[in-house]
Amino acid sequence: MDRRTFLGASIAIGFAPPALAQDEGVVRMRDLYNKDLSFSDYAKSMEGSRVSVQGYMAPPLKADSSFFVLTKRPMAVCPFCETEAEWPDDILAVYTKRTLKTVPFNIRIVTSGQLALGAYTDPELGFVSRVRLVDAIYERG
Repeated sequence: MDRRTFLGASIAIGFAPPALAQDEGVVRMRDLYNKDLSFSDYAKSMEGSRVSVQGYMAPPLKADSSFFVLTKRPMAVCPFCETEAEWPDDILAVYTKRTLKTVPFNIRIVTSGQLALGAYTDPELGFVSRVRLVDAIYERG
C-alpha cells in the first residue's frame, strides 16, 4: 500500500459513521427506537432473533419471579413501587428461562434473549411493555 492509498483510506475511515453497538455483540437500548419512539429499522429486522443488551436490574416486582426490568442507569428503588419515582423511558422487560437470582442494582449485567416488539400485558403482574427479551439469560457484564 503506498502513502496516498493509506492516507485516503485513513480519511475515509474518519468520515465513516460510527459502528453501532450491535456490531460488538451488545445492542444499546437507544438503538431499538427512533427519535419519535417508534421502533427502529434495526429493532424490526432483529425481532424474533436473539440479541444482547447491557444495563442494570431494577429491583424485582416480586420474589421468586422470572421477570425483571433492565434499565439503562442503576435504580435503587423499584420505579413501579414509588409513586413519586419518575418512570424511566429507557427500560426493557426481561423474561428469564429460570427463577431470578437478583443482582445488586448497581452491578452492570448483559442480558441475552429473543427480541419481542409490540404492546404486551403480563397476565400475572399486569406490567405493560413495548419491548421485551424472552427466554433470556443474564450475567455480570
